[in-house]
Amino acid sequence: MNLRGLDKSRLPRHVAVIMDGNGRWARLKGKSRIEGHRRGKASVRAVVEISRKLGISYLSLYAFSTENWLRPKDEVHALMGLLEHYLTVEQPKMMRHGIRLLAIGDKDRLPAPVFHTLGNAVRTTRENKGMTVLLALSYSGRDDIVRMVQNIARKVREGVCAVEDIDEGMISAHMDTRSIPDPDLLIRTSGEMRISNFFLWQIPYTELYITPTLWPDFREREYVQALLEFQRRRRRFGRTDEQITQPFQSCDRGQRTQK
Repeated sequence: MNLRGLDKSRLPRHVAVIMDGNGRWARLKGKSRIEGHRRGKASVRAVVEISRKLGISYLSLYAFSTENWLRPKDEVHALMGLLEHYLTVEQPKMMRHGIRLLAIGDKDRLPAPVFHTLGNAVRTTRENKGMTVLLALSYSGRDDIVRMVQNIARKVREGVCAVEDIDEGMISAHMDTRSIPDPDLLIRTSGEMRISNFFLWQIPYTELYITPTLWPDFREREYVQALLEFQRRRRRFGRTDEQITQPFQSCDRGQRTQK
């Protein structure tokens, strides 16, 4: 793994990934879509491992969207089986390397075996301190916002807080991602120029990196290229170049006050 030029003191604290292109990879290779998803698991392992080695604290993976439930039933069934197998096989490694697993989204829609395997992995790894891997499963950025609005509205109705108390901090505290910082870098594979209903609240100042590489071909080299590009960016958070004292800053919720 060639890390030439990578400044380890200026890595993003939180990297999010939209893992796209499994089906197209399979079609180009003359294989089934399920085989593309199987191959994509190797990319997940590679990205988790290099993130851990580099010391990146948070890695979010958009694994299954609410819209993905609309796919053919046999593909959804296979995806759920692959997810359950991955969680079972990888859990010992997560414990060995101190990786904490979190999951967000409408998890109640998951098949019972997947739901229970996921819950077990989250509980088993909850005390790990090495890094956090966040799986977005049955996730929708709009649903995340709807849940936040419902929860705050309920508190206003019950007199726990007033409408005037609602600010960005309260909103962030009621999102699915309330326990982790906003992403500094969002990577999307397969070249598509869209966010696909992912982290709609969390990414106003996230650096976007779009690569034509399909997810099953995305490995350490491609990941390092994304990190290098991130380090070439100048993050202003609404300010001028003259106001910035250093070229790299981590994205946190306190820096959203300027456009």
